Amino acid sequence: MFDNSFNFPHTAPKGYHYEFHTKTSNLCSIWIVFDREFVYNSGSKTSCIWGFYDYKRGDYFAPINSKRKGKQVRIEDTSPYTAMPLNLSILEQCMV
Repeated sequence: MFDNSFNFPHTAPKGYHYEFHTKTSNLCSIWIVFDREFVYNSGSKTSCIWGFYDYKRGDYFAPINSKRKGKQVRIEDTSPYTAMPLNLSILEQCMV
């Protein structure tokens, strides 16, 4: 586990919390964990990759999958649920 010494800017939504795991000497994976239990996994925690953080450079990355980082993202373009930027059409952008 990696402590949140880089002051992650998002607050976990109600019913969730974040976990930070060291991947390499300069990269940590950020996981969002659902606090409730599900029957299908015998009460184990249910988690999803939020993204990655390079704490030496101070950059956030969207995930390709839980093991590989993708493109760099601006923290302003992320949400508390994922680092993947929204792909909105022009009409959808006007509604947000």
